[in-house]
Amino acid sequence: MGLSNKNLKYLRKLRGWTQEEFANKLHIKRSLLGAYEEERADPRIDVLEVVADLFKLSLDELLRKDLSESKGTYISRRRAQKLSAGRADIAFVPVKAAAGYLAGYSDPEFIDELNTFTLPMLAGGDYRAFEIVGDSMMPTPTGSVIVGEKVESLDDVKTNQTYIVVSKTEGIVYKRMAKNNRSKNKYTLISDNPAYQPYTVSAEDIVEVWQAQMIISRANQQQRWDVNQIASLVTNLQQQVSVLKKKIN
Repeated sequence: MGLSNKNLKYLRKLRGWTQEEFANKLHIKRSLLGAYEEERADPRIDVLEVVADLFKLSLDELLRKDLSESKGTYISRRRAQKLSAGRADIAFVPVKAAAGYLAGYSDPEFIDELNTFTLPMLAGGDYRAFEIVGDSMMPTPTGSVIVGEKVESLDDVKTNQTYIVVSKTEGIVYKRMAKNNRSKNKYTLISDNPAYQPYTVSAEDIVEVWQAQMIISRANQQQRWDVNQIASLVTNLQQQVSVLKKKIN
């Protein structure tokens, strides 16, 4: 495979993009990108220029270097740029990158390619931010960003605290976690919205857990509750707690 063809495929997979997503960014058809990656055609210079701008590379690097083996140049340079400010950056996982994250969460190169930001009130920890969608954790609105701190061991999970849970079966979810007293290998995930029933996941399916530290949402997007809604919520929560106690005991 030609170096430019190989580099296109490498960079796409590094970001966790599908061929369709990458082709849209390059303003070409997916079939043409497929032809490039399979070396059935040579990438046009104008396409390589767009790639160079996206990844802050030179045309010479795209044409003459195998980027998958150039960790001392491209990847190291990107990491150095992020650390140059002297503070830890928080990698951001948007909803559109969720599928790619499940495949690349343990790949330092994939994580290095995520967009990052900093928060002055968080320091001295391993943090990551995840965009959530849906109303299962209302009043936290859909589209909110949950900033979590890495939980190194499931034994450190605290019952009824909120976490981003990354699992093979459920993907990336934001829930409250509860330990199952009858089985150490099971954890119950609970929504704040009583319309959603709790469910269990196996410890062996959980690949990462991040304890929620901050919630970032748009102004005026927070859900407002009236007295009747609150009363109904409390009743439903009491019923759920009773059901959970029976299941646990």
